Formats: sequence, structure tokens, C-alpha cells
Amino acid sequence: MSIYDKVRTQKILSFSLILFTLAIGVLIGTVVQTGAKAARGQAVAPDATPLTIPSPVMMQNEFTKIAKKLEPSVVNISTEYIPKKETTQNRQAPNFRRRQMPAPQDDDQDDPGDQGGMQQFFQRFFGPGGGGGNFQFGEPQDAPSAALGSGVVVDKNGYILTNNHVVEKATRIKVKFTNDPTEYPADVVGTDKDTDLAVIHVHKNNLVAAKIGNSDALQVGDWSIAIGSPFGFQATVTAGIVSALSRDVPGAEATSFQHFIQTDAAINPGNSGGPLLNINGEVVGINTMIASRSGGYQGIGFAMPINSAVKVYNDIIKEGHVTRGSIGIHFSARPDISDILKVYGAKHGIFVEKVEADGPADKAGIKAEDIVTDVNGKPINKGQDLIDIVADAPVGTSVAVAIIRDKKPMTLNVTVGDRTKIFAELYGGKKNEDKAETAPDGMQMKFGMTVQPLSSANRQRMNYKGEGSVMIASVEQGSFAEDIGLAKGDIVVQLNRQAVTAPEDIKKIQGSLKPGDSVVFRVMRQAMSARGTGDWQPLFLSGKVPDGN
Repeated sequence: MSIYDKVRTQKILSFSLILFTLAIGVLIGTVVQTGAKAARGQAVAPDATPLTIPSPVMMQNEFTKIAKKLEPSVVNISTEYIPKKETTQNRQAPNFRRRQMPAPQDDDQDDPGDQGGMQQFFQRFFGPGGGGGNFQFGEPQDAPSAALGSGVVVDKNGYILTNNHVVEKATRIKVKFTNDPTEYPADVVGTDKDTDLAVIHVHKNNLVAAKIGNSDALQVGDWSIAIGSPFGFQATVTAGIVSALSRDVPGAEATSFQHFIQTDAAINPGNSGGPLLNINGEVVGINTMIASRSGGYQGIGFAMPINSAVKVYNDIIKEGHVTRGSIGIHFSARPDISDILKVYGAKHGIFVEKVEADGPADKAGIKAEDIVTDVNGKPINKGQDLIDIVADAPVGTSVAVAIIRDKKPMTLNVTVGDRTKIFAELYGGKKNEDKAETAPDGMQMKFGMTVQPLSSANRQRMNYKGEGSVMIASVEQGSFAEDIGLAKGDIVVQLNRQAVTAPEDIKKIQGSLKPGDSVVFRVMRQAMSARGTGDWQPLFLSGKVPDGN
């Protein structure tokens, strides 16, 4: 073998040895790595079984069915308010004001005064991003604004029921349906401030109308489902129970035509105008307001019963507005008037404090200090009884009103009138900001008060032209006078039906009273409530004489 062949053979052997060594190394490395991985996996959970996702199976329940059924009927409502442009010549300083309160209650009861901050506790579903920014207190009347709310289709031809405060003052209204990106313009058909309801219309046919239920069938503890657009999140479904029925809400916004369903179904700003449903998927209420210190859900929501809403809807689509009857009286709003009834000779009824001049009651002969005991044979035990009967009576019809006057019963026929016309002067009336001024001194009386003669100067300063010539100069804190509601500046007209013309008259009548006797003051007070006009109104304040007075 030549030297060349030996060298070539040696190279081949060396190359083969290198390849063999590399192959052995790769094999050993693979085995070691695989073993390490296997050992590592077994060390974490050696007895674990991998999870698998099953095939989808639809879990049906009543709430699921209701949500699917109502989705096409519940809409999102967005509104804009753009004030009309003014010329520089006509532009005035911004008019800051509180939101205007609803019209006076039917056969108007006395304003109970400040409700201790309840107006802030009970909130309509509006506010920036939640349903009606331009209605915030203290905001300029003509500030541009936007709002969000909800509504429910009640007629396939495009008629939608919602809240008045959702669309009030709106320049532009747009409606969105679930799974439809189109925004449909809407028009207001009619509104009713007393129930905070409105009817709007979109030009879209063959809609899916929600089924109307009967709210009179509801019981506390029944399931309740709310659907709407809280904070703009469309088609949100929440469930709870009916917490209470016929709930009256205090505050300046309340009217005698609002008796709510209370629910703990989660509802928030933006749900306003959406439906409250029963377990059958029927609309039993229109969500209207919440009780909340934070402005959000706290488990106390209120819905207008659908039976009331249906009456409003039917009037609006027929006449464009709601007409309610009234006989034109103001009655005492005090929860307990038993002392007044006793002094005036009645066992039950409501006490007439004022009769609207030229109104139906005035024309029929009803007077202040009459006790209304029955209407059309139905007993009247509280003001709401009268309101419910008269408000539903057609305008122009006659009702038989049984009264007691001077402890003698009589019946008068009264022709029902339109309450918006009877109380027209109280709509947007101007307040009289002049306060009654009294001298610091006066004659000390029993019951913890001092009185003084009403001078001509005070009459002129207070713009008072009514009867009575004795004014309360001061009321002691914690006294009987304060307990029954007497206040500085009140003008005393009668005490236990006896005329008061001088401070001595009060002293004489007080001297004849014993502890436990009923006592009734008739006073005149300047009305300074959110609804009032600053006019002087009669008040009847009563109680039982305490020991030691």
C-alpha cells in the first residue's frame, strides 16, 4: 500500500470516528433531556388528569326565556338638548334655577315642607352619562346637555313607553334596538309630569311589542326582572323580588298620582323608563327612580305600576295629554287630624282648609272648615281617597259630596273640573320672597309662644290683606306650640273655632282649656314651598293640651 493510500485510509477512519462520536453525543443528550422533561412534569402533579371542554348544552330557565323574549322590545334612548341661539341684543344673564316641580296635587293638599334632605336621597335616573344631565340642580336652564335612558315598545307600530324626565326638553331623541346599530329618530307623542311618564314614537313598523301584565296581581315577594341600559350598557338584565307595593315616596318631586312598586332588582341610572317584569315576562311597571345616597344601586328601586301607566298611555295616544278631574279644594296633609274632626263634629273625613275661588267646589257651596266625609257614597278617610275618586271622574260629570258643616251633615252636587285649569295660577307662579317681620317683644301666652297685634305697617310690609290681627312673635323650642307646628310670623285667625281679634282673645280661650282637651288653631302662613307662589295660605294646627300648660 502506498503512502497516499495509508493517509487517505487514516483520514476516513478519523472522520468516521468523529461522526460516530457526534451521533452518540446527540443520542445521549436527547435521552437525558427527554428524561428530565418527563421527570419535571411528573414532579408537579404526577396524579393529575388533563381537563376537557364538553360540547355546549343550553341551560334554559325562566329568566333566560324572559331575557330572550323581551330583548327586541326594550330600547335604549339617547337625547340631546341644544338651546336656541340668541342674538347679542336679546341675550340675558344665565337663569339658574332648581328643576321645576310637578303641578300641584289634585284637590291640592298642603305642602309638608322640607323633607330633611330626602330629595337628595331619592333620585330620578338622570345625570351625566346616565340619563338627563341638564336637570341637575343649579345648572343653567339653557345649557346644552345629553342624556341616556330606556323604554319599552308597547305597540308594533313604533309606540314606546318611557319616563317624562328622560325626554323632557329634548331637542333630539334617538332610539336604538338590541342587535341593531341604527339610531332611529323619535318624536314625543305626549307626556305626563304627574306620573313622570311619556310616550314617544319611531317610524319603524312590525316591532315586537312587550306583553302588558296587571300590576294589581303583584304580591310582595314575587319575582321581578328589570331590563334597560344602566350607564348606557344596553339590554342589561337583573332580577330580584317585589319588596313593597303602593309605596309613596317623600320629597318635592312626589305627587298624589305616584304610588310605586318597590323592588330590589338591581337598577341604576340609565334604567329609567325601562320595564319591570313579572316571572311570566309581562310588563308590570316602568322603572322610575331609586333611593340611593351614592347615586347607584342600593337595593331600593321604584317602578310606576303598569295599570297606572296604561291609563296615562291611553289618554296620551287619544288626546295628546292626560286630563284629571278636580273639585278645587285644599285639604290638610297632617297624618292625624282627629282633634280637628272632634272639634268640628265629624268621626271621619278630610278637613277643607281652602276653596279655590270660582272653582267647582266654590260654585257648589263648599267652604273652608267643611269636613268632606263621602263622595258618591264612598267614605273618605284620607286625602288620597278623594283624589282617587275625583281624578278618575270625567270632567263635566257631577259627584255627590257629603260634608259636615257646623256639626250638621249635608250633601252638595259638584261638577268635576280640569285640575290643570283650576290650579292654573300655581303653574310656574312667582314666589314672594318678602318675609314676615315681627317685633322682638310680644305678649306671653300659654303653650310656649308670644303674640302681638298685627300693625298696619307689618300688614303692608308682609303684603297681607287677609283676616286676623294677631301675629305670633316667637315660639319656644320644645314647646307645645312648636310641637303642633305654630311658627313665628303666623297670623292667628281662630282658636277652637272662636275668632281671635286681639291677644286677649287667645288668653281667654286658653284659660278655659284643661289638659287633654283638643285644641285647633286656624292660622295664615305665607307659602314658600317649591310649588308655592308666596301667597298666604290657611293652616289648621291641632293637638291635645299637655299637662302643665
